[in-house]
Amino acid sequence: MSETNETDIVGGQVDGQVDGQAAAQTAEHNGGPKVALVTGANKGIGYEIAAGLGALGWKIGVGARDEARREAAVAKLRAAGLNAFGVPLDVTDDASVTAAARLIEERAGRLDVLVNNAGITGGGPQEPTRVDPDRVRAAVETNVIGVIRVTNALLPLLRRSPSPRIVNVSSRVGSLTLQTTPGAETGPISAAYAPSKTFLNAVTVQYAKELADTKILINAVCPGYTATDLNAFQGVRTPQQGAVSAIRLATVPDDGPTGRFFSDEGEIPW
Repeated sequence: MSETNETDIVGGQVDGQVDGQAAAQTAEHNGGPKVALVTGANKGIGYEIAAGLGALGWKIGVGARDEARREAAVAKLRAAGLNAFGVPLDVTDDASVTAAARLIEERAGRLDVLVNNAGITGGGPQEPTRVDPDRVRAAVETNVIGVIRVTNALLPLLRRSPSPRIVNVSSRVGSLTLQTTPGAETGPISAAYAPSKTFLNAVTVQYAKELADTKILINAVCPGYTATDLNAFQGVRTPQQGAVSAIRLATVPDDGPTGRFFSDEGEIPW
């Protein structure tokens, strides 16, 4: 994965759109705070996305399958004065996702933003000639099918929002344009993780096309090479920096972009 710049983009623009945080001057509508669900929010980038949206006054569902880590994250957010609640969620399990949707309906009655952040690398080795097909299957199950499963389960609640947003956390390594550009930095050869992000990008485009006549805006985002346990903390960006673009896309105004792919540096080619 490639290093992106570390410029603070708060107050900047996404393709000419006013920064989402500036647009979200108030987190309330219909008499209550806006509601977001962040998957994989118990640590790393997901936690910081939850914290960033919570700092805007939002009610945050902390989606995670590990109970201890989930509740620890919720406690930490609440200790910081944020409105957070735990959502038991395994994106690879139909029953878990159905139960999560039911919980959010009971706790909030609607959903304004879904951030599909949960993901795995699939483990190594990942060279096409050496990769275990089960590693590819696992990466796709979590990074792609899990996103579809969660998104479809939450769509009825998103449709109740006046300004629904979906953010799919992807990676620039999924860009076929960059992967086929000589000299472009796209990380190690990968037959599981990188193609799963390419697949996710393609699915994001298809959702945008299907939902074009609705209020739902859906985009993919690359957080940059961020130090998390996904890469054994080898990244050069902090989780807080990695969360900025996702928070921004979660809060774009109603005339904001949809069906596109962004990083801190701007739009990424498919």
